[in-house]
Formats: sequence, structure tokens, C-alpha cells
Amino acid sequence: MTQRTLGEWLAYLEQLHPSAIDMGLERSQQVAARLGLGRPAPRVITVTGTNGKGSTCAFVAALLQAQGLKVGVYSSPHLLRYNERVQLNGVEATDEQLCEAFAALDAGRGETSLTYFEMGTLAAFWLFEREQLDAVVLEVGLGGRLDTVNVVDADLALVTSIGVDHVDYLGDTRESVAYEKAGIFRQGKPALCGDLDPPQTLLDKVRELDCPFFLRGRDFSLEVADDQWSWRGVDARGQGVELHGLPLLNLPMENAALALQAYLLLDLPWNAGQIADTLQRTQVVGRLDRRSFEWQGKRLNLLLDVGHNPHAAQYLARRLVRQAPAGRRLAVFGLLSDKDLDGVVAPLLGNVQSWAVAPLDTPRTRTADEVQVVLQNLGATVTSHASVSAALEAQCAVATAEDEILLFGSFYCVAEALEWLARRSTEEAAHGITG
Repeated sequence: MTQRTLGEWLAYLEQLHPSAIDMGLERSQQVAARLGLGRPAPRVITVTGTNGKGSTCAFVAALLQAQGLKVGVYSSPHLLRYNERVQLNGVEATDEQLCEAFAALDAGRGETSLTYFEMGTLAAFWLFEREQLDAVVLEVGLGGRLDTVNVVDADLALVTSIGVDHVDYLGDTRESVAYEKAGIFRQGKPALCGDLDPPQTLLDKVRELDCPFFLRGRDFSLEVADDQWSWRGVDARGQGVELHGLPLLNLPMENAALALQAYLLLDLPWNAGQIADTLQRTQVVGRLDRRSFEWQGKRLNLLLDVGHNPHAAQYLARRLVRQAPAGRRLAVFGLLSDKDLDGVVAPLLGNVQSWAVAPLDTPRTRTADEVQVVLQNLGATVTSHASVSAALEAQCAVATAEDEILLFGSFYCVAEALEWLARRSTEEAAHGITG
């Protein structure tokens, strides 16, 4: 048979199972056991949470790699390329590596039907084992208890935050969400929580499994003042450790604080200067992601953020207050139909002077007209556009160098913006060569 390309494999995976989301571990456990995928590395750190998973994974991986460890990271979804989901020591997996992994999974699953996400997750585990890594950092895709990532027993289980999202699968209360996320905890293994007020369902699971529990605000904490932040935590022997005078990060400091506590429990070298430098250098595309670019002879500022639920919007609003532009803030916004539109836009109304709204490039999108009506009813100044790119260009046309364009609401939104920026960069390079 002719070998499939990565695009062909992904198309094949999309039609492999009757439904795109089919929560449960039985299928994945069967295939993982058949292929011996139970332990992708000697150290396993699993990360779940309503928001902050991606940056927490990035911080943990960076801290481990700074010690010379070979680290794998699995995350989802991707923005532009599927390869983003699987990183091998800081480098995206190649098409060839992913195709080989999918072929091994397809041959090894037998008659067991797997979803796109299940195949992708197990393929990442297969690659991690092949690479003989020292540690892996695994981002939960949805929930925790029934997510495919949970077929692996974690040495450290991290919960970043707990908010209401994905109500069809996780329930419509923080208690039900916390129960699902606490499903990644393991008997006697450390559990960490970055949420300052975790629901009782999470605390009950900690008690049931007798997990050493590390809670932000009690066992570790951060203090932010002016242009610096400080952190304190506790090591595996109960000894306190502190860092002071850290420069503010582009990514959420709350997630850095959680990652620091996780790192401390792994009993690795602790060099304050190296740790501060590592955190400062850690970036995640599309998360509080600041860019500048040329548009029709003027230099413009763009802030990209994939935040798409009320919890993320509230955090984004707090960061915007702290880092206000000299001029106006102009939003480009689109949202999926299953997200809480009022809950996402309400925290940001006071930070945004005008909105350009658009549909996302997916059947799951809300219409621009629907978003426009809601925002207008809340007193916002809104224009509607046919696409995210068109909305972005409309804001570019009226923006000045003192303004900031805020583009947020979805991975789809940020992905289209990144593609738009890439096209502009290519066009500018071409003009530079010919001109």
C-alpha cells in the first residue's frame, strides 16, 4: 500500500470512529496495553484545568529541559500544524514521525475503534517511548477522568484552574467540573492545585486517594507588585523555598507558580537565577502573545489570546488593566456556538473601545450578526465582517501606533490571524526582493 501523508492520515482518523468525542478510557486502555504504552517516560506530569494548561505545560517542560533532561510534551488543540501537539525535547514531531506512529497504532488497534483524539494521544505516547525521554508533560484534552491522557499514571497531577466550560461533558457546576479533573489524581501521588478555592469534590478525591496535596495560597503562593513578582513553595521534605524580585512574565504568573511547585517536588537542582531566566524565556503561541507589524506605512500592535470562556476572559481583563496601551484597544472577536457569549464579553467591555466581530472558519461558529446584537445590547461599538481576516484588516485601517488590537475568542480566531500575519510577512519579503 502507498504510504499515507500526514494530511491523509489525519483525514483517515477523522472518519475512523462514529463520533468525534466519545468519552471513556476502555478503548484506549485496550490498545495501550496491546502496544505496551503504559509508561512513556520515567517521570510523568499530567496537567488539567479549565484554563492555563498550555502555559503550565510549557513552564514545566522548560524548567526540566534547563536541567538537561529530554522532555516530551503533548498538548491540544493545535493552531496551524498538527505537529504542534507533539514536542520532542522542544522540537515539533516531524510528519514522518507522526505517520510512523499512526501506522503503528492503526496496525496495533485491531478491531478497536478509536477517535481522532484517542489515536493522536496514543501515537504521542508511542513516539515518547521510542525517544527514550527522561520526562513527559501531558496536557489533558477534556476534563480528566475520562480523557485518553488519563490511561497513564502520573507521578505529579496538576489542576490549573476550575471554571464552568464544556458543560455537555463536564456538567454545569464547578463541583462537577472539579470531580472530572480530580480523576487524574493517583493513590499516594502528589496532587497540585492552582485554584485558590477548589470545590469540595476535588478535596474529597485528594482525601480518598491519600494524595500529598499542594494548594496555591496555602502551600505555595505568588505576590505581584508593580513590575515584579515573588514566589514561595515547599519541597518534598516540607522545607520552604522562596524566590524574590522576578520580572513580570508575558504568560500568566499563576501558572508559573504552579509549575515551580511541581518542579520543586521533582527534587532537581534549584538555581534561582537559572529558574528565573527560564521562566522569562518561556513563550506559548497565541497566549498573551504580543506582536508588532507594519500596515500601510504604520507600525501596529497586536495581542493574540485563545481565551474562549468566562474564566479566561476575566483573567485577560485583569492583565489588560495592568498593561494598558497609550491609545485605544480595538477588539477582533469570534466565538464558538457552545461558548458563553455574555460571560466572555462582559469582563472586557470596559477595556475595549470598539469591536470588529466575525464568524469562525468552522460549522460550530456563532454568526457575526448574533455576536454583534449581543454586544450592541451591552452598549458596545461594533462592526460585523465576513471573516476574522476582514475584521482584523478593518481594525488595522483605523488603528494608530498608540493603539492595541486585541484578537481573541477561540483557537480558530488566533489561527486565522497567524495565517494572515504569515501571508503579510511573505508579501513584504517579496516586495523587498523585487523593490
